[in-house]
Amino acid sequence: MTVIKFLSKPKLKNAVLIEGLPGVGNIGRVAVSYLIEELKAKKFATLYSKWFFPFVMLHETYKIHLLKNEFYYWKAKKRGQRDLVLLVGDCQSLSPQGHYEIAEKILDLAEKVGVKEVITVGGLATGELEETGVIGAVTDEKLLKKYEKYDIDFNAGEKVGYIVGAAGLLLGLWKHRGKDGLCLLGQTAGFPIVTDPKAAEEVLNVLVEILNLKIDMTKLEKRVKEMEDFIKKVESLQKKALMDLTKAHEKPEKKDESLRYIG
Repeated sequence: MTVIKFLSKPKLKNAVLIEGLPGVGNIGRVAVSYLIEELKAKKFATLYSKWFFPFVMLHETYKIHLLKNEFYYWKAKKRGQRDLVLLVGDCQSLSPQGHYEIAEKILDLAEKVGVKEVITVGGLATGELEETGVIGAVTDEKLLKKYEKYDIDFNAGEKVGYIVGAAGLLLGLWKHRGKDGLCLLGQTAGFPIVTDPKAAEEVLNVLVEILNLKIDMTKLEKRVKEMEDFIKKVESLQKKALMDLTKAHEKPEKKDESLRYIG
C-alpha cells in the first residue's frame, strides 16, 4: 500500500512538478532540496509506502524516522513564472512493482493540484571525472523546440539508452496520460555514496533558467555538506537492509550487466 497524507490542498494554476528523489550523485535530491529552501516552498503532503526499505532511522539515538517522500508547493510571483510542486524524499522503491505504484500515486496527486508538466532531475553515471554538462530527454518531439535554447544535450539515447527509477518512469507514465515532460540528467562519475555538488549546480542552473527564477547559488556547497551525512546514512542502511533481505532468500542468479543509471 502507498498512501499520501495531505497537510493542505493548494490550488495551483498551470503548475510544473519538479522531481528530485535520491539517485546517482544525488543530483536531483540536492538540486530540488535547494530550490525548496531558497524559494521557501511550503510542505503540503507526505507519501509513505510499503515498497520503501523495511526499516526506520533513528535520529539522536532515539527519534524514529519513517522513510518518506515529501511534496512542497510555491506560487509564481511574476509574469513568466509558473506555480511549482517540488518532490523530494529519503528513498525510492525497493522493487519494480513498487516503482509503478508510487509513480502512479505521485501523478494522481499532480493532476489533482493542477500540474500540467513534469520535470524530473537525476544523474547519469559516466565513470569519468571530466564529463560535465546536462543531458536531456523529452516525452514528445515538439518539446525540443521549447527547450533547445537552453544548455541541454538532447542526445540522451546515445549516452543512456534507458533511465531507471522515478526520473524515467514518472515521465513514461505521464506521457501515457497524454501530458508533457522533460528529464534533466547531470553527468557524474557515479561513485557510490558520493554526492556531486558540481553536477547538481549545472542542472540547477538550467532548471532555474527554464523556470525563470532567480536564486542565490552561493550557499549550495554549504547545503550539500549539511545534507551529505544524512544521505550517506540512508544509503548505508539501505545497503545493509538489502544484504539482509538477500541472505533471507535463495542466492540470486548472477547478472551479466549492472545498471548504468538509477533514478
